[in-house]
Amino acid sequence: MGFERRLRAWAVAPLALALFLVTGCESAPDTGAKPTAGARPGAGPGADGASSPVARVCAEPAAGPAQAPAGAVTVDPSVVGDLAAKTENSPPGTTFWLRPGRHTLESGPYDQVVPKEGDRYLGAPGAVLDGRRTNQYAFGGTARDVTLSHLTVQGFVAPHDEGVVNHDMADGWVIEHTTIQDNSGGGLMAGARQQLRASCLRRNGQYGMNAYKTGDSVRGLVVEGNEVVGNNTDDWERREPGCGCSGGIKFWAVDGADIRGNWVHDNRGAGLWADTNNNDFRIEDNIIEANDGAALIYEISYNAVVRNNTIRRNNWVEGRKAAAEGDDFPYATVYVSESGGEPRVPARTDRIEIYRNVLEDNWNGITLWEDADRFCNSPGNTSTDYCTLLVKDTRRCARPAITDAPLYADCRWKTQRVDIHDNRFVLDASVPGCAAECGRMAVLANQGSAPDWSPYLGGRVAEAVTRQQDNRWHDNAYSGPWSFVAGDTGRTLDPGHWQGAPYRQDTGSTFGPRTGG
Repeated sequence: MGFERRLRAWAVAPLALALFLVTGCESAPDTGAKPTAGARPGAGPGADGASSPVARVCAEPAAGPAQAPAGAVTVDPSVVGDLAAKTENSPPGTTFWLRPGRHTLESGPYDQVVPKEGDRYLGAPGAVLDGRRTNQYAFGGTARDVTLSHLTVQGFVAPHDEGVVNHDMADGWVIEHTTIQDNSGGGLMAGARQQLRASCLRRNGQYGMNAYKTGDSVRGLVVEGNEVVGNNTDDWERREPGCGCSGGIKFWAVDGADIRGNWVHDNRGAGLWADTNNNDFRIEDNIIEANDGAALIYEISYNAVVRNNTIRRNNWVEGRKAAAEGDDFPYATVYVSESGGEPRVPARTDRIEIYRNVLEDNWNGITLWEDADRFCNSPGNTSTDYCTLLVKDTRRCARPAITDAPLYADCRWKTQRVDIHDNRFVLDASVPGCAAECGRMAVLANQGSAPDWSPYLGGRVAEAVTRQQDNRWHDNAYSGPWSFVAGDTGRTLDPGHWQGAPYRQDTGSTFGPRTGG
């Protein structure tokens, strides 16, 4: 059936999320991945037919200041460790201008730059901070409101699950027009109020960026106008099967995020992955394409808007692999896993709204999934020691209290209040080279089986997610051989049965040529 293997592969402990990378290009080298065949180089189609720009910041990086700004401290690339030393010897709020050339640190693995509050680091054209495969971290410490701009950071060897820039997850950092590339581990960690803009996150060993902060205190995150390409070069899902520790950008327990106008492509694994108690996301105006896995995973999280995105040619690698193994799970391009709208968790919406997107020639469409064995205090909860945002004391989620209201509902992350409308789903099965194993939409769950004290045993969760939790498709447009999975993987429907009783999905939707099961 594939449920158990898939869930383990998409679940990760918080430490394993400690990576987020911003990569940029030094001049205009090859990005490591070309725009997908058929993609216009300058724009992507929105659901309304309008064009949105592609964030081609890796091949076309903005140039930094050619002269030192007034009052800036000049950093000399010919002096080893000059940047770290001048940072240490300057007061908070200093601006540093890095001359053109290759800047290096001292040779110890922990030698790094430790900014002070309000410091600014500006790179001249051609300024590169190179870890020489020797230093683990580029910028660390807890100083707030640090800015990095027009700088390339490369060649650092952060350990697995650690990051190169903002290693200690300080708050208020601004990273803009910055290239972070060819590092081990992750390129960038995140703090509250962090802004990542117009930067290139490229070819990092694990994640491009991991938005995780100790204490789960990332708030008000902005990720705008970046290119996220070719990350997870170390192929962590192969090295540690089931780790769930790969992809372009990962978010963990982030409350409030705006992810807009990015080009997320050709990453090994998922493109964007929000995992565990995230809330209040707006994911809009992005182009997400040619990632090996899902374009977007929203997992055991709450309240999000996903709109006006172009999502194409994703999930071919994972989808083809599953089909070859006889795994019939509908591996999704947009995967909503135990996530839903929750009015009791404050946000800009009280639903998950997925609308005005174009999904074109992906392996599958949207899957709404709920694992009946994944709830607070259950061995099936792979987000170790976490509970839902509605229950503060995980120990309460046990018999006898869990069998009654409110804990029966509140101890379980629920896929509920998901509204999927006014999207365009296009599939030419000859493009991904698939047949009946692709082109699926799904809403389903497994049969609850463990532990023996679970109140969710049997088919009650499958019935709830399919028919009782206000999950709706409507007013969409389909073109191609689409089929629909409801309740469990063994129940595949053609459009007529999907629209008819008892499911009554896709009211007001249209089905173009070559649709069907």
